[in-house]
Amino acid sequence: MSKKPHSPSADPSSHAPNAAPGAHEIRPGQSLELLKELHILTRDGKLNQDSRRKLKQVYHLFQFIEPLLQDLSARQANVSLVDHGAGKSYLGFILYDLYFKAQQRAGQIYGIETREDLVRKSEELAIRLGFEGMSFLNLSVADSIASPRLPAQIDIVTALHACNTATDDAIRFALNKQAQYIVVVPCCQAEVAGVLRKNKGRALASNPLTEIWRHPLHTREFGSQITNVLRCLQLEAHGYQVSVTELVGWEHSMKNELIIAHYQDLPRRRPAQRLEEVLSTLGLDEMRERFFASEPTLQSAAS
Repeated sequence: MSKKPHSPSADPSSHAPNAAPGAHEIRPGQSLELLKELHILTRDGKLNQDSRRKLKQVYHLFQFIEPLLQDLSARQANVSLVDHGAGKSYLGFILYDLYFKAQQRAGQIYGIETREDLVRKSEELAIRLGFEGMSFLNLSVADSIASPRLPAQIDIVTALHACNTATDDAIRFALNKQAQYIVVVPCCQAEVAGVLRKNKGRALASNPLTEIWRHPLHTREFGSQITNVLRCLQLEAHGYQVSVTELVGWEHSMKNELIIAHYQDLPRRRPAQRLEEVLSTLGLDEMRERFFASEPTLQSAAS
């Protein structure tokens, strides 16, 4: 005996032909017009396999971010979120639709994207849908740090598959903006691997652990992993509580590591020392400017 999760009369948003039940189904309160504009739904309201997967991924991220929004909304009247490398702003639009609009919460979402055509299309879509709390800026992640078009403080910063050093720029942005929460899914991490490769010969002579990344494939894989380890230590060295988990439903991408940081004003000395030791041990001294352990805007007298 089949069981329908929602009654059509009670939930108009479930009217999506061919939508599979469970994790792939459209959430109650979700704007079908928005999903059509994002090309997740076809014009006649159908879901194909690719769009089901895309929707599942965005909803999975929403499950992680919604509790952060709820925590902030319980403590303040307005919540701000910046999404770096927004692309077509799937995440920003879904967040605004399901949280700020459907739940009538006050908030502002900023999408940061370098491709001008995508920024323009997102602006036009937000106007058509009446999403007044959404703004889009044609900026690089690095340039956004000093941009006067953004507030001095931002509550949540996200960067999903921001390529290579753009993730680190997003973290620097978040630290500069004193973000309460940081949510990143790193991608294409080549810079640290390049430094490991360059210093490999010298390191091999003095440290047997260099065998971990002696072979080129291992250099790439180890470089990617240690990059995220350094990011976690950096965030902890700025007073954040950090959790690392794996995204489900991202079968077609190896880059599915989700890092969530919550500013708790935690002790900084130990992670700062660890960060310094890891950089020194692995011959990554030249990376100190990127993985820094102090930032004036977040320092505490108790540190």
